[in-house]
Amino acid sequence: MHVSRRSFVIGTAVSAVAGALVACGSSEQGGEAASPDEATKLTLCLDYTPNTNHTGIYVAQDKGYFADEGIEVQIVQPPENGAEAMVGTGQAQLGISYQDYLANAYAGGNTGLEAIAAIIQHNTSGIMSKKELGITHPAAMEGNRYATWDLAVEQATIKQVVEKDKGDFSKIQMVPYTVDDEVSGLRADLFDCVWVYEGWAVQNAKVQDYPVNYFSFISIDDVFDFYTPVIVANTEYANQNPDAMKAFLRATAKGYQFAIEHPDEAAEILCAAVPELDVALVAESQAFLAGEYQADADRWGVIDADRWAAFYEWLNDNDLVENKLDPKSGWTMEYLA
Repeated sequence: MHVSRRSFVIGTAVSAVAGALVACGSSEQGGEAASPDEATKLTLCLDYTPNTNHTGIYVAQDKGYFADEGIEVQIVQPPENGAEAMVGTGQAQLGISYQDYLANAYAGGNTGLEAIAAIIQHNTSGIMSKKELGITHPAAMEGNRYATWDLAVEQATIKQVVEKDKGDFSKIQMVPYTVDDEVSGLRADLFDCVWVYEGWAVQNAKVQDYPVNYFSFISIDDVFDFYTPVIVANTEYANQNPDAMKAFLRATAKGYQFAIEHPDEAAEILCAAVPELDVALVAESQAFLAGEYQADADRWGVIDADRWAAFYEWLNDNDLVENKLDPKSGWTMEYLA
């Protein structure tokens, strides 16, 4: 959410191992089960710099929920292209990823990890644009400049929503995405519309008092209601240490439940842990995500088999992965209480 979809991994996730070791470090990452008198140490590799996607984890750390479960969690920053390599090779036992990132990892041969909980229940990404252009639905992107990362999955998504809205994808001008702050890019007239996460970029526009329009992908096509982001675990470690995984998720669920019920205090906890964050933006983002972490699910973290499979089937049908995916694979609810 803090960054755009431009960081989607193109090559095999395994190829990132060398960079991952440098970025995340190698100390205290064994994750071996502890004796009864000491905490089980787990390493969790983030997907990006800390942001409100991660608030429940920081709350669990701050409130002692992990300690109550007999676990000690080391939170580390990821390599440039994500946590998949770290988790898939066991350098970290846990990480933050996305269903589409996992698809790319699996297609490239990195099958050593799986999703164990959904951080946000529905896909909250879509297109943000300059208010004055009136881009309130996909077909209205015609004749405007879209900031692209020139990735197959990205452009196939845009093409599908535009054509479903009776628009002509070929009439959209593709321009390179060159900024990390989408609002700044719109202000500088570098592009007219861009793929963003509503919980961060749209809230950033609100904080900056910059008028924008926004529409979500899931309002156009249910196939794009994939899981983004998710908590992933190293499959071998999880199989061998199910109690540690269950303990981690019990504590984490309490952290996200706290963030749902007390978004202001949760935002303060995140900002105290990561003081470089913009306090006003975190507050707005946290208020938005309080209603999105669980949304209409019966509890935080659940993954719906049909929704998961529908997106992977779409990737297969559109030849967007190197090797066909098993739509039923890549996730488990075994560890979520």
